[in-house]
This record gives sequence, C-alpha cells and structure tokens, in this order.
Amino acid sequence: MSEHPTVVFFPEGAYGPTNNCVGMGAVLAQRGCRVVFVLEESFAGVMEARGFEERIMRLGPPPATDEAPGQFWKDFIREVAPVFRRPTIEAIEGSVKPIWQALVDGARYVEPRLREILDEVRPDVVVEDNVCAFPATLTSGGRYVRSISCNPAELPDALVPPVFSGYPTADRNGWSEFQAEYRRICGPLHAEFDAWCQEQGAPPLAGLEFINESQYLNLYLYPRELDYARERPLASTFQRLDSCVRSTEPFALPDHLADGSGPIVYLSLGSLGSADIELMRKLIASLADAPYRVVVSMGPLADQLELADNMTGAEFLPHPSLLPLVDLVITHGGNNTVTECLHYGKPMVLLPLFWDQHDNAQRVHETGFGRRLPTYDHTADELRDAIDGLLVDAALRARLEAVSARIRTTNGTERAADLIEAVARA
Repeated sequence: MSEHPTVVFFPEGAYGPTNNCVGMGAVLAQRGCRVVFVLEESFAGVMEARGFEERIMRLGPPPATDEAPGQFWKDFIREVAPVFRRPTIEAIEGSVKPIWQALVDGARYVEPRLREILDEVRPDVVVEDNVCAFPATLTSGGRYVRSISCNPAELPDALVPPVFSGYPTADRNGWSEFQAEYRRICGPLHAEFDAWCQEQGAPPLAGLEFINESQYLNLYLYPRELDYARERPLASTFQRLDSCVRSTEPFALPDHLADGSGPIVYLSLGSLGSADIELMRKLIASLADAPYRVVVSMGPLADQLELADNMTGAEFLPHPSLLPLVDLVITHGGNNTVTECLHYGKPMVLLPLFWDQHDNAQRVHETGFGRRLPTYDHTADELRDAIDGLLVDAALRARLEAVSARIRTTNGTERAADLIEAVARA
C-alpha cells in the first residue's frame, strides 16, 4: 500500500446512497487518500465535478437515448407505483420482489465490468453502499466495507419489526405473517442469487439477506434516538453513524418568501417519489392557501408542476444548506432525509411510498419526532393539523434541539473516514 490508501466507493445508483458516500469521500480526499467512485453510467460526471475520480459501469444494456442520473430507478418506480397504495404485505409481491429482481439482475450484468474496474484501480478498501451483493467487491483483493444507508431493520432481530413492513415495534400482530409471506415470495430468488454469488467466489449469504456483512467494518447510518433495541447486539464490526451530512452549495430563500411571515415548510419526496405527479399536485394544492412559506423539491418532472404564490422550488435542492432555514419537513421517509432532519433538529410529517420508507416513517412516528400519515388517503385538513401540531409542540422542539446538538458533536463524516482509513491501513 502507498502512503495514501486508495478507497473505492461503490454506491447504489440513487442519490441517497451516493450522497452518503460523498460525505465520507470528501474527508478522505482532504486527508490525501485517492478516492474513486464507481458509478452507474447515468451519473457520469457528477463525481468528477466534485473532484473525485470516476469509473463508469452499467447495470443493464444501454438504452436507445441518453439517461438522466438514476433514470433506471425513476422509470422502474413509476411502473410499480400503483402498488404503493396497497398494504405493505401486499406490496411484497408487487414492488419488493420486483425491486430485488432488478437489483440481482444488475449485479449479474455488471460483474465482469466491476472486476475489470477493481483490477485496474487496485483499491486498498472498497466501500459498498448497496442492498445486494456484488461478488467482485468481496473477491478483488481490496478489503470490503459495507455501508448501510437504509433503515437498520435490514439487519434482522427478534425485537425488530420485519424489514419493509412499517409495523410498530410495540405490537407484534402480523409480524410472523409478513415474514412468512416475504420468505414465500422472495425466498426462491434469494436462493438462486446466493448460488450465483458462490459460483463467483463469494461467501454464502446469511438467512434471507441479499448482501454479505463485512468481516472488517459495517457502517450504518441511523441516529441513536431512532435506533432499535435488539435481543442480540450487533457484532463489534458494526458501527453506527448518527449522521453523515455532506457539504453543499449555499441556499437562500427568494425575496417573496424571505420577506414574508409564517413557518417555512419543506416538501421533499425524493427524486423517485416526486415523480408521482398526482401525489405532488395534491400536496401542493393542500399547502397552496395555508399560512406557510413552502419550499418544494420538484424532482425530475418539475415542468409538470405549478407552484402557488406562497412557494418556491426547483428540480433539485441542496438539503444540507436548506434544512437549517426551515421549520418542518414533509418527507417520504428516505433514510438520508430522516437522518438529516434529526441532524438539524427538524420535525417531520412522513408520507412513505415503498421499501424502507415505511419502516422509517413508523420509527419516527413512534419515537415522537414526527407524524406518519396515510400517503394517498390523508386530507388537506389532516396534513395541516399534523404540521400545526408539530410546530406548536414546545417539548418536541426542545427534544429536537438536544438531539441535534448531540448528533453534530459526533461528526459522522470524520468518524466514518477514521474507520475506513483504519481498515485500509491495517
């Protein structure tokens, strides 16, 4: 190994995992490490613009036309979106299994290219922020670190509700039924994928998990105040990061909002959720004549949305620069957004759509840091009542201020960099 280790970050082709890795990578680069991002082709140039090296790959055959960053998942989620209206146990077959299928198909397709990249870069450590295994990261010679930017229900335990269920921790009704249905629907796919991973030289996958844990280091992003009690503590190789917030460009409210009055509400359903135009229009209408100043992350179909006079917005907004300015966040419950909200001490109204968003929404709700509403069936009055109730809750505001102060002292990006660099240099 050279004086400065080479660290490869391999995030899933979505903004949440990618942004999680950016915060860690920036610190390592400042320390002199060589930092290389392995990115899905639609993200080409995004990391170079931040000063990182890039290596580009694809998770499937190239399309006939150019893609926007993360376009594969935007298109995929749009196709399965009708399933989001169903109970989570019904969504296992309609959305969870198809997502797993797309993920494992991508892993198979990219394996030769990924081996080629890692053989060329020769990393000291590979930090993978994905939810399914890529055998090349385990067999390339560099040490493998798992980074988890999803709800930690992904790490099963008898006291933790089934992952993707959104079920409460205090009520086990339905847990066993959900687990049995998940095993029935996803078990055969898991077995097939496990066999293929072992054929590539990777170790077996544990239980029904689609990714291997690392023998060196497993980082998971979740604030202590939201984390689950466990019957069996996680191994010492697991380290929690309370937050991992990257630096972004400054954000300023436009004059017509900066000079106005009323609480500032931030509406963000993520790059995938905001593609649900019907839902976005409903939320915009619900807030249009409310006594709030509203900032809207409009997403990839921004040209199909019309904002009211009390609003401003753009296709993409810099969360870490914007969140300190707002009073409350309406969110889909994405893991990065939830952790960033606690980092900055902001209450949340949660409207989950799919995957671990249900688990995050339920966990925030039951720990009292926000309110979970039925995503599609709530009324405008219910949304405003939830916002107003959270904004006037002085005890909650004090709790959030204390949590924010504690989390910021942990300095998650620096801690993650320390741990990754230690693995690289061991």
